[in-house]
Amino acid sequence: MSPLNQDRLFPSDPVQREIARSLYAEVRNLPIISPHGHADPKWFSEDEPFPDPAALLVIPDHYIYRMLYSQGVPLEDLGIPRLDGGPVERDPRRIWRLFAGHWHLFRGTPTRMWMEYVLHELFEVQVKLSAESADHIYDWIADCLTRPDFRPRALFDRFNIEVLATTDSPLDSLAHHQKLRDSGWKGRIIPTFRPDPVVDPELPEFESNVLRLGRITGENTASWQGYLRALFERRRFFTELGATATDHGHPSAATFDLPRTRCESLLNKALLRRITPEESEQFRGQMLIEMARMSIEDGLVMQIHPGSFRNHNAAVFHAFGRDKGADIPTRIDYVHAMKPLFDRFGNDRRLSIILFTLDESTYSRELAPMAGHYPVLKLGPAWWFYDSPEGMRFYRERVIETAGFYNTVGFNDDTRAFPSIPARHDVARRVDCAFLARLVAEHRVEEDEARELAVDLAYTLPKKSYRL
Repeated sequence: MSPLNQDRLFPSDPVQREIARSLYAEVRNLPIISPHGHADPKWFSEDEPFPDPAALLVIPDHYIYRMLYSQGVPLEDLGIPRLDGGPVERDPRRIWRLFAGHWHLFRGTPTRMWMEYVLHELFEVQVKLSAESADHIYDWIADCLTRPDFRPRALFDRFNIEVLATTDSPLDSLAHHQKLRDSGWKGRIIPTFRPDPVVDPELPEFESNVLRLGRITGENTASWQGYLRALFERRRFFTELGATATDHGHPSAATFDLPRTRCESLLNKALLRRITPEESEQFRGQMLIEMARMSIEDGLVMQIHPGSFRNHNAAVFHAFGRDKGADIPTRIDYVHAMKPLFDRFGNDRRLSIILFTLDESTYSRELAPMAGHYPVLKLGPAWWFYDSPEGMRFYRERVIETAGFYNTVGFNDDTRAFPSIPARHDVARRVDCAFLARLVAEHRVEEDEARELAVDLAYTLPKKSYRL
């Protein structure tokens, strides 16, 4: 494998490229702030070696297996567990060979950039990934994973991660976070409160989840006030273990400010499984209002990730469960959907909302104007299908002129693939430096301002925005 080009993602124009190089030198070695993601806290509490290259780099990464699935590779052949316990490939070497044999599918994608960074910078692989080199690279990585310096905590330190936030159910005991807190290890890993399992009436397990929430907290969650008290109590528990944020993965951005009697009625219908889809949308929207109210009380930053038609592939969902690469962006009207929440809390500076989108057409038309006005609102970075060089550039071009840099929150990697964290942050830093270099070359910002902005985007803004 050839060394990674040090000018990757920088402008081809020589003047802008030189500015981008200079800016990147300011941020290249800054600590990583990873305020939203899906790393497993067990990795760090147990600190056991990662089992094999496939388990580390292929099986947890939906960017990889969704592409292979789109080209006819069965998920079973990639070792993705079936819900019914049916047979899947158990040999990690075979899984790795299958991935390597389809490496050409990732040409031009961010997945290729991330993986090449991991192979070259982390494992120091010297040959190109291919069907022919698959076994050699597998053996090389497998040998690395037996070494103490490739265990999770050692990699956390090597990656220069200052803080990493996981994403956790309100029903989670957070036992691994507690073990980490008691271990004396200096790495900072904190939970994030994601209440979706107990606020989405369309989930089959909603009723049992709400009743379990009541058992955990000692509250009567069949009553509206008991249900809200139980949620607030769990938020308090999360903050005791370091949480600074909540996260809400709703199908839409709809918010509702309903009378208490209507809220009680919706909860009763939900628990009896008699709630309609329209009423479920009202319930979720009301809960965004309730979560905002609670955030004013306890200070947790509120992340909203709407606009995904989750588990779109019914066959994959029924065979393999949720989060298997079949989440598809949908169109959203943020202006009308968010107005009830903003009418209630939009001017309250105690509240901080970070809003994401998968509907990139809303960047300049809706999101930037709202973030450029409401004190409570900041815009999250390009997310999922837009956490790519082109998506990041498009985001900056559409948002900054109206919302400015300081109504955005820097970058978060949102990954389940732990080794890709530094790769993803490196891509974001390079793209931002390229964008800033253009502004300098066009005399829209001074170079000293661009240097300050580059540090803010890579480090200061995410740390400040997430109250870290």
